[in-house]
Amino acid sequence: MKILIAPDSFKDALSAPEVCIAIQRGILLARPEVETVLFPMADGGDGTAEILAWHLPGEMVTCTVADPLLRPVEARYFLSGEMAFIEMAQASGLQLLRPEERNPLKTSTFGTGQLIRHAIGRGAKKILLGIGGSATNDAGMGMAAALGWHFLSKNGEELAPTGENLGKVETLQKSEIRIPKSEIVCDVDNPLTGAQGAAQVYARQKGADDAAVALLEAGMLHFSKKLSAHFGQDFAEIPGAGAAGGLGAGAMAFLGATLRSGVETVMQLTGFEEVLKKTDLVITGEGRLDGQTLHGKTVRGICQKAARYGVPVVALCGAVEALPEEVAGIGLRAAFSLLSKPQTLPEALVSTKKGLENLAYNVLKIMDLYRGKYSG
Repeated sequence: MKILIAPDSFKDALSAPEVCIAIQRGILLARPEVETVLFPMADGGDGTAEILAWHLPGEMVTCTVADPLLRPVEARYFLSGEMAFIEMAQASGLQLLRPEERNPLKTSTFGTGQLIRHAIGRGAKKILLGIGGSATNDAGMGMAAALGWHFLSKNGEELAPTGENLGKVETLQKSEIRIPKSEIVCDVDNPLTGAQGAAQVYARQKGADDAAVALLEAGMLHFSKKLSAHFGQDFAEIPGAGAAGGLGAGAMAFLGATLRSGVETVMQLTGFEEVLKKTDLVITGEGRLDGQTLHGKTVRGICQKAARYGVPVVALCGAVEALPEEVAGIGLRAAFSLLSKPQTLPEALVSTKKGLENLAYNVLKIMDLYRGKYSG
C-alpha cells in the first residue's frame, strides 16, 4: 500500500512538512510495511514559497523592503531558475502590524513592488504573485509606485501610494520598467468594489471603521475609473480583482497579470498529479475544516484532483466544523478531528504534533478492521 501524505500547514502550530512527519510516524507505528510519500502542500497563500522551496531546486532570497507602513522589514521570496514566487504578505501582510497599527487608509503595497523589482534584478523572467493576508486596501497603487509609476493629484502633486489617496488620483504616469510575464496566484473571487468588494468585505478586519470603509469604497470606485481610462479595460468586475485589498486589480493592470488558482498552481509546479497517480490513499489536512474548505482551499483542490484517478482522500484536522454533507461535498471519504478532550487553544497548539501521530495511527487501525484484518 502506498499513502501520499499531502497536508497544508496547521497555522500557529506546525508547518506543512512537520505535519507530514507527524502523520507518517503514526502510520508507520500502525503498519510499518506501508510506503509513505511526504508531499507538503499549500494553496498559494502564506507559506507557499517555503513549500515550493521544499519541492523544487532554487533558493529563498532575502531582501529589505518596506512594510505596510513603509518601515524597513526583511522579506523573502523563492527564486527557481527564471521563476520567482512572491508572497505579498511577506512585505504587505497584516501579520507585520500590531493590532493598534492596522489602518488600511495608511497602509501600502509598496514593499510588494520592491520584492518584484528585486526579483527582476535577480534575473526573474516570470513572476508568480501570491496574494492574501494583506494589511492593505490600495488597489496595488503602492506596488505600482515601487515599480516606477507616479500618481498625481489635480494640482500635479505626487500622491503617497496609500488607501486614503485612491480618490485623489487624477493622472497616472507610466513606468519605464519592463515587467516580465506575471500571474496572480489566488482563489478569492471578489470583485474590486460593491457589497462583495475589497473595502466592504475585508477592510474592517484590517482596522477600518465604517467611515474608513466608506472612504475606501469611494476611492476604489474613483481609482477603478482611472485604471479603465488609462488601460482601456474595466478590471473592477473581474473575479479576483478585489483580492488583497484590490491588489488583484492592480496586478492585472500594472503587471498585465492573469489569475491562476493557488492550489492548482502549487500542484502543477510540484508535480503532484504524477505522484498521485501511483497512490492508493491520500491523507491530507489543515487546521480547521469548515464550509469555506469548499471554496478553493488545499484540501478541496486535492480531492478534486484525486477524484480523477479514483484515489480516496482522508483528512486529519485540528477541528472539523464541516457538516457531513459538506465533508462529502469537499470530496473527502472521511474527516477526523484532533480534539479528543476539552482544552484551551494554547494547549491544542502544543499537542498538535502528538495528536496527529495518534490520530494517524488510529485511522490506519480502523482501516485494517474495515478490511477484515482482525477478527475481534
